[in-house]
Amino acid sequence: MINTPKFFERESHIEQIRNTSKWDFIIIGGGATGLGTAVDAASRGFKTLLIERDDFAKGTSSRSTKLVHGGVRYLANGDIKLVYGALRERWYIFKNAPHVSRTQSFIIPCYSFLDKWKYLIGLKLYDWLAGRFSIGRSTFLSAKKVGEQLGNIKSNQLKGGIRYYDGQFDDARLAINLAQTAAEYGATVVNYMPVTGLLKQDDGSVNGVVCVDKETQTTFRIEGKVVINATGIFVDDILDMASDSHKQMVRPSQGTHIVVDRSFLPESSDALMIPKTTDGRVLFGVPWHDHLVLGTTDTPLDEKKTEPVALASEVDFILNTAKDYLQKAPTPSDVLSIFSGLRPLAAEFGKGQQTKEISRDHKLVVHSSKLITITGGKWTTYRKMAEDTINTAIRTVGLAQATCITQTLAIHGATDKQHPIARLAIYGKDANGIESLENTDFELAQPIHPRLHHTKAEVIWFARHEMARTVEDVLARRFRILFLDAKIALETAPLIAQLLAGELKHDQDWISMQIDNFNQMASKYVLNNDKPSLEIS
Repeated sequence: MINTPKFFERESHIEQIRNTSKWDFIIIGGGATGLGTAVDAASRGFKTLLIERDDFAKGTSSRSTKLVHGGVRYLANGDIKLVYGALRERWYIFKNAPHVSRTQSFIIPCYSFLDKWKYLIGLKLYDWLAGRFSIGRSTFLSAKKVGEQLGNIKSNQLKGGIRYYDGQFDDARLAINLAQTAAEYGATVVNYMPVTGLLKQDDGSVNGVVCVDKETQTTFRIEGKVVINATGIFVDDILDMASDSHKQMVRPSQGTHIVVDRSFLPESSDALMIPKTTDGRVLFGVPWHDHLVLGTTDTPLDEKKTEPVALASEVDFILNTAKDYLQKAPTPSDVLSIFSGLRPLAAEFGKGQQTKEISRDHKLVVHSSKLITITGGKWTTYRKMAEDTINTAIRTVGLAQATCITQTLAIHGATDKQHPIARLAIYGKDANGIESLENTDFELAQPIHPRLHHTKAEVIWFARHEMARTVEDVLARRFRILFLDAKIALETAPLIAQLLAGELKHDQDWISMQIDNFNQMASKYVLNNDKPSLEIS
C-alpha cells in the first residue's frame, strides 16, 4: 500500500498520468459508484485511474438523505431482492467505515390501529431480511412514548408508533475517504479532469479517453484495457462519444431536502419517518450535524444539471407535510439551506408509472464498443455495484482473475475509537493530524466563523491531504456548511478563499473569482422568502 504524507496530492497524481503508458482500468466519474469501483479495482491489484470532471461527489453523491439503509419503502414495491442485498451492504459500511456511519433509530407515528399493525408487520419482515446483519429489532411504542421521544409530534388521534433501525452517514465525507482508500492501494485519482472524447481501436472498441486538466488546460490521451462509465445522470453523454446512436439509459429524478434547526425535533435521538404522504411518497426528518434534514421529493425532470435547483412545489410539499405532523412546524423563514440531487433512473418506464415506483437497483451494460456503463443503485449498495462492475470487466476483456476483498476492506480513516473532540470524530484516524496542526500553530486553531467550531487547520488539511481545490470543495463537501446553513457558508467564503490561496499559491484575482463563483452558486441554497410561489398554504 502507498501511504506517505503526500499520497493524495493532486500534482503527484497528475505526474503518475504522465508517467504511465497504459492502465488496466480507466474509470470516468468520481461519485459513489466510480470511487467504489476504483477501490475494488486497485485493491485487486489492477493499475487503476479514476478521473472526475468536477470535485469528488460534486453531484448526486453529496446530496442524499444521509441514510445507509435497506430501503423500507422498496418493500411496498416488491423489491425484496434489492432490500435483502442493501441490508447486507449496510452492515459492510458500518464495519468498514465506522467513523462516518452509525446506527440511527426511526419512529413511524401511527394515527390508526390499521397503520400500527401494517407497519409493524412490514418492519418485522425488514428485520427478518437483515438476518444476522440486523442492527436492531422493530418494536411498538405507545402514544405516550412516541410523544416523549419525538417531542414536537402532533398527539391528536395518535395511536402509537413503530421504532425501527437503519443507518446514517456523511455521504461526501465517505466519498473523500473512498478516493483516499483507492490511492492507498495504488490508484491514481484526479478531480477537475473532464473527459472530452474516447479513444477507439480500428474495430471500434474503446481503449482510452481524451481528457483535460481544468487547472492547466493540458490535454491527455490515456489508453486503458477497460473504460468504465460511472457518471451517474451523465452516462448517456459518455455513451454518445462511443456511438452516434444509442438507447438513452437514464432519466433524472430530482430529490430535494430542506435543512432547519434541530429544535423542530427536540430532545430525541430518533429520526422521524412518514411512510405515506399525500401523494404516496416517503418523507424523513433526520437529525444530522446538529440540524434537521427534511426530505425527500421525487420529481421527474427532462434536464440534467450539475447544480440542480429546488422547485417551489418541492419546498411547498416538504413544509406542508411537516406541518401535518409537527405541532410547531417550520416555515419558509426557518429554512437554513435547500439542496437538490438528481437520481439516475431508467429512461423508459410504463405509462402512468411514477419515478417513486422505479426500482433503485443498479444497471450494468456492456456496449458493443466494450465501454462498460454502470448506473442506478444507491449509496448503500455502492460496494456491490463496484464488485459487479469489475467482475464484468474482467470477463469482457479477459483480464487475470483477482478476488474481490472489499467486504472486509477498511476505508481510509476507519477506527472504532471515537476522537474525544466531537467535531474531529468524523475524520477517524486523520483527526490526529488535524489536531497536531492546531497544537503547533495557534492561528490555525482559530474558528473559521464565530458560530462554528471548525478551525482553519481543517481547511489547510483539506488542501494538503484531501485534494480540495476551491471554496466550494471546502464549504460544500469537506465541511458540510453549505448544506447546513447557506448564509453562514456565504459569510465564511472570503476567509476560506484566503486560506486556500495561501496553501495552493494563488493570487488575489483567484481569491476574488472564487468568492464570486461561490456566492453565485450558494445563493441558490438560500430560500428566497419574497417569492410568492413559495407561500405555504
